[in-house]
Amino acid sequence: MSAARTEIAVIGAGVIGLTIALRLARAGREVVLIDPATPGSGASWGNAGTIADYAVLPVGTPSVLRNLPALLLDRNSPLAIRRAALPALAPWLMRFLRQSLPAAARRNAQALAALNADAAALWLSLAAEIGGEDLLNHNGCLYLYESQKDRAAAEADMAYRRGLGVTVDLVSADRLAQMEPGLPPIAGGGAFFPQAIFLSDPGEMVARLAGAAQAAGARHISARVTGLARTPDGARLSGPGLALDARHAIIAAGAHSRMLARQAGDRIPLDTERGYHVEYDMAAPVLSRPASPSSRGFYMCPMTGRLRVAGTVELGGLHAPPSPHRIARLDQGVRALFPDLPAPSRDWMGFRPSMPDSLPVIGPSRNGAEILHAYGHGHIGLTLAPTTARLIEAALAGRTPDEMAPCLPTRFP
Repeated sequence: MSAARTEIAVIGAGVIGLTIALRLARAGREVVLIDPATPGSGASWGNAGTIADYAVLPVGTPSVLRNLPALLLDRNSPLAIRRAALPALAPWLMRFLRQSLPAAARRNAQALAALNADAAALWLSLAAEIGGEDLLNHNGCLYLYESQKDRAAAEADMAYRRGLGVTVDLVSADRLAQMEPGLPPIAGGGAFFPQAIFLSDPGEMVARLAGAAQAAGARHISARVTGLARTPDGARLSGPGLALDARHAIIAAGAHSRMLARQAGDRIPLDTERGYHVEYDMAAPVLSRPASPSSRGFYMCPMTGRLRVAGTVELGGLHAPPSPHRIARLDQGVRALFPDLPAPSRDWMGFRPSMPDSLPVIGPSRNGAEILHAYGHGHIGLTLAPTTARLIEAALAGRTPDEMAPCLPTRFP
């Protein structure tokens, strides 16, 4: 099969790949997006919809490290593991343990804060660019503390976030009741992140993003990339029915990126979190902003025509079927706060690309900038999509912005 040619091939048409494609196409670059699925589907559609400026703490922290055995082995935990996957996950878990030590956790938090610093501003600009401003909700986001003990434990956490540049206010139970009268009494009040932005419909936003990328000239090929090899003047991408030569190939395939990274010569310790959501159709929202009961590990998200309950972390790979137990736990958890909800209207499972240090992989391959990496964002892929696009554009120009340095694929031996 003779190969077609393009300047830039973006592997993966989720929110990261689409935002990169749009930015580069608008800059006059020739861009092809390659993904077997509908652009903007998968985790880009099924997420909690929050542009989380406050998401500056890695998953791995000393607190998580102290409680890790109980967290991983309790099937009701917000952070759980499929036991059948434990042997395959062991190398990743060992790295995760090291990254949860105090010095590493502080370093990772500082890197996340630098990445997040302009995420909200970049999203405001992107939404205006693609006609998505009507989908933005500026009411902020809440963490809920169901006991005074939970609130007391959160005070140091919030002080730490403030030190990293996050705007957050601790609110009393009475103030919380004024903000969200639909909630039952929450004894410990909450933490309010006023600068967080919420998407009333993430699926619609990424659909508009896909339309804007296409209108800017980015072409979508429905195919799966299974082969990635360097050529004298770039890279060749191959797969069933696919042969494409590109001056630059950008791996943005989310949880499916590890095999392609290895073909590029980069051994990236990427693994998969299985994320879930349950939705309840309703005409009137029960909340005005996303709210997360901190001890339960999920978000309650008031989206257009429905309440989406999304979250928890399950380490379990790409191939096992969804866990009915995890879906049931989300339903049970939200009913502890809203017992009169109707039966669930639908549920979903998707894959998040998870790194042991909670930092994405962004930048050129160790073997040359013909191939670049843009994945591994964990829970904040939506938040960091415009940031990642900006950094990839800089990498293509041969620059390494300070905030990209901790994310380079060369950080792994």
